[in-house]
Amino acid sequence: MEKPLSLLLVEDDREECNAFMRMIDTIKDIRLVGVTDNEDKALEYVKDHLPDAVILDLELHCGSGNGIAFLEALEKMRMKLRPYILVTTNNISRITHERIRQLGADFIMVKSQKNYSIGNVIEFLRSLKKTILDLRKKMHEKSDILEESPHEIRRRQTDRITVEIDKVGISPKALGRSYLIDAIMHRVEGNSGHVAAVADKYGKTDASVERAIQNAINRAWSTAHPDDLLLYYTSQIRSDKGVPTVMEFICYYANKLKAEYQSVVT
Repeated sequence: MEKPLSLLLVEDDREECNAFMRMIDTIKDIRLVGVTDNEDKALEYVKDHLPDAVILDLELHCGSGNGIAFLEALEKMRMKLRPYILVTTNNISRITHERIRQLGADFIMVKSQKNYSIGNVIEFLRSLKKTILDLRKKMHEKSDILEESPHEIRRRQTDRITVEIDKVGISPKALGRSYLIDAIMHRVEGNSGHVAAVADKYGKTDASVERAIQNAINRAWSTAHPDDLLLYYTSQIRSDKGVPTVMEFICYYANKLKAEYQSVVT
């Protein structure tokens, strides 16, 4: 299967974010790794997810920070695998545009221009997909970006799991949250007996660990917005209760993480 273009969306307009997510959800060759209106959070996404491309709104009035500060921080990071940066903005200042080009913006789309639309932004990236991916593959071959220690790999993958379960509303206060993260990582690392291993780590019984995890999942499904659940948990739920079982949930996120990590290293 052809590798999709991984994409980070940095945008503070909620309606525009939703429109981007709906469109991307209907196509196979772009994978959205995150959506944020926060400059600092966007930088975390870039470090942890290594997206192929970023759609960057320049003025995050309803969020935190701004696109120029994001680009300045990204430049200081000296990343060996820098994403393609597509800036979208209402700002038409030539000085501003020149500055963001100096900071590494690859293309600028002005929202007030006649042919601007979310569809055109996505199609523009799709037209560049092969070029972006080919260039990043060459950058991989010339760099040592993937020469991480086992500790660094585990930390990055654990952070990634945390981001994903936050999206579906697994509460930081839930007793089963830590159990769940450990169980997913246990499966990612190719081990079996996920619940038993976690129970052994925490000195608990298998039944108490499984119950705590299931309670955390049940609470998320009863409190999270249905649209968020449909958007972020796309696996089939076989339980007649309409809630993933412990093993379904663990397997879904472990498989998702393994697939994403494999797409980075190949």
